[in-house]
Amino acid sequence: MGEQVTETAADLQVPLPESCDWCPRCCHADRSAGARGYCGADNTLRIARAALHFWEEPCLSGERGSGTVFFSHCPLRCCYCQNALIATGEVGREITVRRLADICLELQAQGALNINMVTPTHYAAHIRAAVADARARGLALPVVYNTSGFETVEAVRAAADTCDIWLTDFKYASSALAAKFSSAPTYPKVALAALDAMVAQTGEARFDEVDGAPRMLRGVIVRHLLLPGHLDDSLAVVRLLHERYGDAIRLSLMNQYTPVIPQDNPAARRYPELLQRVPDEDYERLLDFADGLGISEYYWQDGPAAAESFIPAFDYTGV
Repeated sequence: MGEQVTETAADLQVPLPESCDWCPRCCHADRSAGARGYCGADNTLRIARAALHFWEEPCLSGERGSGTVFFSHCPLRCCYCQNALIATGEVGREITVRRLADICLELQAQGALNINMVTPTHYAAHIRAAVADARARGLALPVVYNTSGFETVEAVRAAADTCDIWLTDFKYASSALAAKFSSAPTYPKVALAALDAMVAQTGEARFDEVDGAPRMLRGVIVRHLLLPGHLDDSLAVVRLLHERYGDAIRLSLMNQYTPVIPQDNPAARRYPELLQRVPDEDYERLLDFADGLGISEYYWQDGPAAAESFIPAFDYTGV
């Protein structure tokens, strides 16, 4: 892949691709010249929010919060996306790489337990440069890559010196479901190869203690969101991940699906189940299945998790 160095800050430069293959879409957009990739990103760096976030897994948020940076655009673009405003690029403000480094240090000063890069794939080089600069200026927190799981093995390996914790989705076991909802029939195969690389990269999970509770310093957390009407696929995901990785990963089984698809969206007509919430009994069956497999430690959600409060305000806080 040919790359051209593009200056995005007065003293920080990042190489942007002339034929982008940073994600499995391999759309070959010339981002160095400002062309937009499949993800929607061009040669600028855009974020929508940078703030303490208290709704991640307990070992990430704790009592102090995870220092989350929400990036605009997304290579996967699921039709039911809970963060559609930023995934589609409707919300986002251009910043420099140096500003991103400053934000990391500001979040650390606010007491964040980690720096959490949400949807980092299409800004990987910007993030690596910003984290390196912030660490040179005193950043001492673990860095989390919060990703859809739709990553290339090369991208995972390139993040080795930057990423301490992979907080990754594993959305589908079924290629047909991945094609239907995310236009990505290769998702299961691609995400599995990426997860292999993540586990190999981080090794055994490590924790310390903050405020009397464990904080993850290194490791892999795999999230799976139960979708309405698709319990069977979720059962297949849990079985696959347990049989392949065992205790090498920590599962996070989520029931916070919130219907956000507008009624006039074609997806609402094609997939009416996505206009519903997940039945409580389906989620209980998923948890019982995990227990039956002998999975002793995993994260699960209690109470009305499918609430608007889980979707932050993309109002440029901290930008």
